[in-house]
Amino acid sequence: MKDKRILYVSSEVIPYLPETDTASTSFELARLMHSKGAQIRIFMPRFGVINERRHQLHEVIRLSGMNLIINDMDMPLIIKVASIPKERMQVYFIDNDEYFKRKAVYSDEDGKLFEDNDERAIFFAKGVIETVKKLNWTPDIIHVHGWMASLLPLYLREYYKNDPLYINSKIVTSVYDTGFEGTIGDKLKDKVRFDGINDEKLQSISTTSYNNLMKIAIENSDAVIKGSETIPEEIVEFINQKEIPLLGHQDGEEPSDIYSNFYLTEVL
Repeated sequence: MKDKRILYVSSEVIPYLPETDTASTSFELARLMHSKGAQIRIFMPRFGVINERRHQLHEVIRLSGMNLIINDMDMPLIIKVASIPKERMQVYFIDNDEYFKRKAVYSDEDGKLFEDNDERAIFFAKGVIETVKKLNWTPDIIHVHGWMASLLPLYLREYYKNDPLYINSKIVTSVYDTGFEGTIGDKLKDKVRFDGINDEKLQSISTTSYNNLMKIAIENSDAVIKGSETIPEEIVEFINQKEIPLLGHQDGEEPSDIYSNFYLTEVL
């Protein structure tokens, strides 16, 4: 994997959020590929529960300052960065006061999903893509983890399909069993359609359930990885229908060769 450029985009990453399959795997996989000589960038949302002082986050002024249009609204994009201790890896945080300042991740204290999770997901996807463009850093592989990142493959394949920076990038989606109950609202299609993405490309999100969000990611990806030992059977069947490369769940100590071989032989 020496000198391959891999962009990891995750809803959650340790040590910034509590340990889950998503948070642990996205960190460990980035660490393993970094140890094999790959060039790594990691992006996640700057949720309000992240302690900026403890983790030494600071704003990157040269990357911040642009506005993203979300459902006909101008939303300021703030980029922060921190270094993972001992790993020499930087993590970039997508931030916006309206979407991410609240002291919670996906839901309120009663467990109710935030009504603007759809817009938060769009903002995160577009924010990552625009920031990487500003970095002028062309990724060979873009590896997506978690449902908050699930719209990124769609936006890359449709909204940014003619962007030369990403034209040869391959997309991998990891699927986990840590989803959510219910939906993130019934307006997501309208808000994505505002960006010129037509209905034909949005059939998988007729309802915005966890399974459907992962389906929209999968159908715009070049390969899929099972991030958890078990994932919803509905998603398994969907992957089989798409006939794209699938790597099963890896359990054990540092299966770096398995992942790197999958990247090199099935993705690139």
